[in-house]
Amino acid sequence: MALIRLQTQHFRNLAPQSLRLSPSVNLIYGENGSGKSSFLEAVGYLGLGRSFRVNRHDAVVQHGEAALTVFGEVTLPAADEAREESHRIGYSRNTTERETRLRVDGESVRQLSTVAQYLPVSVIDPGTFEIVAGGPGRRRQFLDWLVFHVEHGFASDWQRLQRVVSQRNKLLRNDRMDESLLRLWDQQYVELAERVTATRSRVFEQFLPCLQSLIGEANLPWAESIGFDFFRGWDRKTDLGDVLRNHRDQEHRVGHTQYGPNRADIRLRLAGRPVSETLSRGQQKTLVVLMKLAQARLLCEKGTQCIFLLDDINAELDESNRALLASRIRDLGSQAFITSIEPPRPEQLWGDARPDFKVFHVEHGKLTEE
Repeated sequence: MALIRLQTQHFRNLAPQSLRLSPSVNLIYGENGSGKSSFLEAVGYLGLGRSFRVNRHDAVVQHGEAALTVFGEVTLPAADEAREESHRIGYSRNTTERETRLRVDGESVRQLSTVAQYLPVSVIDPGTFEIVAGGPGRRRQFLDWLVFHVEHGFASDWQRLQRVVSQRNKLLRNDRMDESLLRLWDQQYVELAERVTATRSRVFEQFLPCLQSLIGEANLPWAESIGFDFFRGWDRKTDLGDVLRNHRDQEHRVGHTQYGPNRADIRLRLAGRPVSETLSRGQQKTLVVLMKLAQARLLCEKGTQCIFLLDDINAELDESNRALLASRIRDLGSQAFITSIEPPRPEQLWGDARPDFKVFHVEHGKLTEE
């Protein structure tokens, strides 16, 4: 699976151009502000439907324009695995009308998940390292990205769950709470919560051996003692329906749902304490790199290739972590987009065992292949 062509229009400072990309490694370099991160961001839009740098779509549209468009051509193995098939995917967003249009092979589709499934994009940028040090939301997002690409029914269950949570929260915020109506929403909530949680737990149990294997291969004694536990969002010994009934007054006071999948977490502990308190910053970064690689390894075992977006890793990772990441990406056969300020030196990452690659120089938003 690889993105072999990308075309953008009115996306940040990128010039409108159609680029042919390497299905293996693409090295992009240029000065700060030249458009390196914007290029990765455009690739990310096809796989995530949003920016990995900012929360607002209108921050990404070029100044003076109302809409952005990102188009890509993706190759992936055909059903008989003897050949590849090609798909065209597109994303456009009109920020004035707040309208999103999605297309696959020339046909309009309604769900972002329909487009995203063609491009499993894994981002490693400065914000990524908050997976360990940040709050539970970061780790939920990490796990759910993997669950989405492994269990294709997860997206619809999660969307239905969010609609139920929204309705339930409206009732909790009312001064006069309708208890009978709330019990009906509770019933739907518990059913969906258990399905989402079972799916998350199943994928987490598949992910963990991949991570532990990578830790062993990297020969990191400090990481071998880390405990990784999936917390489902409420006490595992208690039925969620009982939890909701027992905390009805508490949830009514705060006005929103406090127990369930929205509070799930991956708990990382060393000697009984959170790893954010026990590991150095460098060790935390190494752990995040291994977690990201474990995601990709599991997808590879499922027959899907992950596509890595590595933004200025020279500034974020030391030489050993860069070599670890580069060698594992090569071994997985994953496509990668790697940015840097300086002209890239592939021999520093891979030595003589370099994968196929293309080099692009970025200047004033225009990429030129070298």
